[in-house]
Amino acid sequence: MSGGRALVTGGAGFIGSHVAELLLADGYAVTVFDNLSSGRQENIPPAATFVHGDVTTDAASGVVREGRFDVIAHLAAQIDVRRSVTDPVADATINVLGTLRLVEAVRASGAKTRVIFASTGGALYGDFATPPNAETVPKDPESPYGIAKLSAEYYLTYEARLHGVDTVALRYANVYGPRQDPHGEAGVVAIFCGRVLDGRPVTIFGDGQQTRDYVFVKDVARANVAAARATLPPPGRLDARAFNIGTGIETSVTALAAALGAATGRPVPAAHAPARPGEQLRSSVTIGKAASVLGWTPCTGLAEGLAETYSWFAGRRAPGTGR
Repeated sequence: MSGGRALVTGGAGFIGSHVAELLLADGYAVTVFDNLSSGRQENIPPAATFVHGDVTTDAASGVVREGRFDVIAHLAAQIDVRRSVTDPVADATINVLGTLRLVEAVRASGAKTRVIFASTGGALYGDFATPPNAETVPKDPESPYGIAKLSAEYYLTYEARLHGVDTVALRYANVYGPRQDPHGEAGVVAIFCGRVLDGRPVTIFGDGQQTRDYVFVKDVARANVAAARATLPPPGRLDARAFNIGTGIETSVTALAAALGAATGRPVPAAHAPARPGEQLRSSVTIGKAASVLGWTPCTGLAEGLAETYSWFAGRRAPGTGR
C-alpha cells in the first residue's frame, strides 16, 4: 500500500506529525488536516499538504470524500482525561462524533481506504484487570475519555462488518517523545523534562508507585505505517482488528524520574503531593498480537527515548531558537 495517498488528521500534533513524517518517508503523498487548537504549524512536514479544519465539521467530510485516500491515520482527538471529566459532551463530540463523521465520509466516498484509529490502551482497560493487558480483556473505562474511545471502536467495528470499511484500531500505551505538549496529564515525560531544565523539582503524586507503559513516539509512528501495510484478519468482534502499541513494561513514576536523571546526567529532585482521586494505579499492555500480525515491535528503550526527548526540549531552550 506504500506510495499511495495518505491523510493524517491531527497531523500538526505530537504523534500525528511523526506519523506524517514517516508516511512521507515511506513514499505516500500526505495531507495533514488539523485545526491547530493544540497542534503547531511548525510540526507539519514541509512536504505535506496542509488543510486547516476541524474533524467535527463538514470540511473534514469533504476532504475525505474528495481525497479518496489509500490510508487515513485518524489522530485528531481530545486527549486530556481530566478535561473529559469536566466536559464529557465536548470530549464525545470530538472523539466519538468526529470519528463517526470521518468513517461515514469514507463510506460515502466509495474509496478503498484503510482507516487507522488512534485509540487508548490504559484508559480502555481500567484498573479491573491485572496488567499487562491483552486486547481481549474486559473493557471498563473509568473516564469519559476512555468511554468515548471505546464507543468509537464499536462504531469502527460496525462500519467494518456491515459496510466493509477497512478499519483498524491502535491502542496506544503512554506515548512520549519530542514535540510532546508539556501541559496536561498526558505529558508527564515532557513535564519532567521542563522541570529539570528549569532547575525545579518534579511533582510526584501519592507514593509514586503508579505505573505506566511508556512507548516512544517514533515507535508509534512505525506502528501506523505497519498497520497501513499489513494484511489484516477479516472484521469480526470488537477486538479482531485492535492492536496494543506499547512495550509491555511497567515503569513507576518514581522509577521514571530516576531513569530521566540517569539518561540526562542531571539530578531529578522530587516533591510529593497528595494522590489524585481516581488515578489509575497500574497500566501496561501486551504487544504479541502487534508483533505477529503487524510485524511491529518497539525499537527504542526507555533510557534512549528519554535522552532523545530531553535533548529535544533542551534544544528548544538553546540561545537563538526563539523558544
